[in-house]
Amino acid sequence: MVSWRRLGRGLAMALLAIVTAAPAPLTQAWDAQGVGPLEGLSAEGVDHYTLALTWHPGFCESRSRPPRECREPALREGADRGFVLHGLWPSLPERFADRGVDRRRWWQKGCFLETPRPEGSFCRAHPPLALSAALGRHLDAVMPGRASCLDRYQYAKHAACLALPEQAYVAAAVALVEAVNESAFGAFVTLQQGREVSRNALIDAFEAAFGEDTGRALRLECRGRGRRLLTEVRIGISAERLADFPAAESLVRQDRGRCATRVRIATFD
Repeated sequence: MVSWRRLGRGLAMALLAIVTAAPAPLTQAWDAQGVGPLEGLSAEGVDHYTLALTWHPGFCESRSRPPRECREPALREGADRGFVLHGLWPSLPERFADRGVDRRRWWQKGCFLETPRPEGSFCRAHPPLALSAALGRHLDAVMPGRASCLDRYQYAKHAACLALPEQAYVAAAVALVEAVNESAFGAFVTLQQGREVSRNALIDAFEAAFGEDTGRALRLECRGRGRRLLTEVRIGISAERLADFPAAESLVRQDRGRCATRVRIATFD
């Protein structure tokens, strides 16, 4: 259970109020995107997905050459609502493993193992994803990196070779990030903008939101000196239980991240 004393009384009470509010079922959010639960999203031979969510201010601060989504104020507004979408990554598919591909190589290359990555910008090399207008607007709101065609890159690397339809894949990712931001964990991190918190406090907040002993499903990614700047979180979700998220039974263990014991939650000035 969460260590409320560690969070401070004021923050603990705010988080407790959020915890007691039951989150909306993911299937409702999914249907709002116009795609039924798991419709066309069953990737054969995939054990789980990793939901990669960027803490946008931390990501931008960590970049020596910030991309467009860090430079333009309109593309930084999503930080006020919580995490933004990096990607939804299927685990090593069986058919790739049967060919001798290991996890490390799959994470590095993904679908580019079969279809080599094109030269130059993805904005030029790949056409826009075939999304409905409504889903495109939702994606714009949760993925500022779309300004740099991150959505096209993510689909080409992680989904194209697995016959995952573009509309269903993106709808799932959008519903998942919205579920996290609406949770007590998303609210806790948003409240910490401009502060430093302990790594354990982040894990405690995750367990308060998603269930006791679920902390191993969370991987924290940090950069900067001493790895103290939070840039991303990654959440392991069972492929068979994707529509059950954020139920504790839908989560799967991940490797530990490499953040310091104290973590800074950056904010945009």
